Amino acid sequence: MIKSNDTDIQIAICGSAGDGTIASGDIMKRAAAAMGFNVIAFDVYPPEIRGFGKCISRIRISSKQTYSLKQESDVLVSLNDSHAIPHAAEVRDFGVVIYDDNLVARVAEGGHISAHIDAAQIPYGFSIRQISEQATNSSRSRNVVILGCLAGLFDLSAENFHDIIAKKFATKAQSVIDDNTKAFDAGLKAGRTVFRLDDIKVRAGKIKSNGAEAVMMTGNGAVVRGFLESEIESYFGYPITPATSIMERLAVEMPPRGGKFLQTEDEISAIAATIGAAYTGSRAATATSGPGLALMAEMIGLGVMAEVPSVVVVSQRGGPSTGLPTKTEQSDLNLAVFGGSGDAQRIVLAPTNVEGCYRCAGMAFDIAEIYQTPVILLIDLYLSNRYETVVPADAGTYTPKPRPQINLEGGENYKRFEMTKNHISPRALPGQPGLMYTATGLEHNEQGRPNDDAHMDMSIKRHEKLKGAVHYPGLNVSKRFGDKGKVDVGILGWGSTFGEILETMYQAQAEGISCSAMKVVMLSPLPLQSIEDFFDDCREVLIPELNYEGQFAGLVCGALGRPVTRLSRATGSPMVVREILDEVRRLSGREPAPVQAVGAMGARS
Repeated sequence: MIKSNDTDIQIAICGSAGDGTIASGDIMKRAAAAMGFNVIAFDVYPPEIRGFGKCISRIRISSKQTYSLKQESDVLVSLNDSHAIPHAAEVRDFGVVIYDDNLVARVAEGGHISAHIDAAQIPYGFSIRQISEQATNSSRSRNVVILGCLAGLFDLSAENFHDIIAKKFATKAQSVIDDNTKAFDAGLKAGRTVFRLDDIKVRAGKIKSNGAEAVMMTGNGAVVRGFLESEIESYFGYPITPATSIMERLAVEMPPRGGKFLQTEDEISAIAATIGAAYTGSRAATATSGPGLALMAEMIGLGVMAEVPSVVVVSQRGGPSTGLPTKTEQSDLNLAVFGGSGDAQRIVLAPTNVEGCYRCAGMAFDIAEIYQTPVILLIDLYLSNRYETVVPADAGTYTPKPRPQINLEGGENYKRFEMTKNHISPRALPGQPGLMYTATGLEHNEQGRPNDDAHMDMSIKRHEKLKGAVHYPGLNVSKRFGDKGKVDVGILGWGSTFGEILETMYQAQAEGISCSAMKVVMLSPLPLQSIEDFFDDCREVLIPELNYEGQFAGLVCGALGRPVTRLSRATGSPMVVREILDEVRRLSGREPAPVQAVGAMGARS
């Protein structure tokens, strides 16, 4: 819970592609992390391929643990008034709007952001373009000038900004570093000369744990780190937003480690190569988004039938079809859990934050190999691109566990799909003497030979063996937060939305509402007992999620036959804390929620 004397400031920088909006946000969040603050940041890109649209970089900087971005920002910086004007109303009362007050051309009436600043907001006009030109003989450094203005306005460490600027432009000529440093210092001087009237305070941060320095990571970057630490050996991928950066990072990191990397011609080739490499014993993975997963469904079914361990990362975006490539959504849950012909249950993990991406990716290969099945790591664009400060685990946390060895003499009647007590069969790798078997997509007997009569027994085997996964050591397949015992309202969530759920729960508790929250990380198989126990303790259960159908609510209701209240949103943006809180208040009997906070899919089911 953030207290009044803690630092908790959210900055939104808004401009057009080409203004350096994302670059300035990147410098700001990395400098704040270097100062010891907890940081959550999320960038919004234009959908246009050529990138002429709006860009927004939002950075939340806090001296305490936070779980999501705030709905209202404390500071809005306008690098392009036409794009920033629609977001002026998102600045809180007594918040700051920073803009260029020395224009070089006339604008139409209402075309300048100063005309849209509320009386309760505080305007700060700087000659941003002029300061840039005087410092560097160019207006291209406006985005760095405003960083200096912010640092001067809120007394942030210039040294940290200088270091981050030098690192960001390290591959450029020294003159580029010098010009950007000059631009920052000129903005810093201007920011320090302004009398501050707002109530924003920035105090020293400190987020060191066990001697480890916190680092900035995106969800995709955390997946890469988890893969590398768990010794990934083969990766096959095809570019698709928002999963592409996983492939790009592994293309750089894997070859020096002796890994095998290949960009394939399409998603079908990528999953086929992944399963083929995994069949030989290689730790193999691919990454895609919803449209790519749809193409991969048949080959994932082969992985289930042939019991081949592999890992597939799915970063969800708005759908169906091409949908909303640069917007977030949680609408591929049904596809991840059920997609494929026949009964093709696989393991599906859905981390809830950046650190969770790191941990789940680090464990995914071990889980896949133990249960001999594909593992889907289900994230989304919000989580893929969101930056958070993360304290890495101790070295060796994800050192691969010894792989099961089969000690059979050559010529023995090896049963690759033997019916064992735990339904997990001894797995041989190609080339082991005397351990040949048939790996096929046809139904088969214990030796792997096609056999229709074995279908019932093998179906039982493939499903029953996965039940042990809900007890996998070190993985929180579900976890409860907040009030213990019986509560008025329980909030059940999954994936990136859980950050907003936690923020909601803490605010509800501060209002005196008896409230708990539970995250579910393993979506297949579901940890039914812990979910059932949670339902037993909650008078009302609310499930917020970023899709129209309420897919997770449908999954839980179908498994338990228990009623829930759905709060389903398909806006392309992260869930809004205020909407969840309004519904919690309504369910607790405190006050009714506005009609628009419930919506078409806000009904009880």
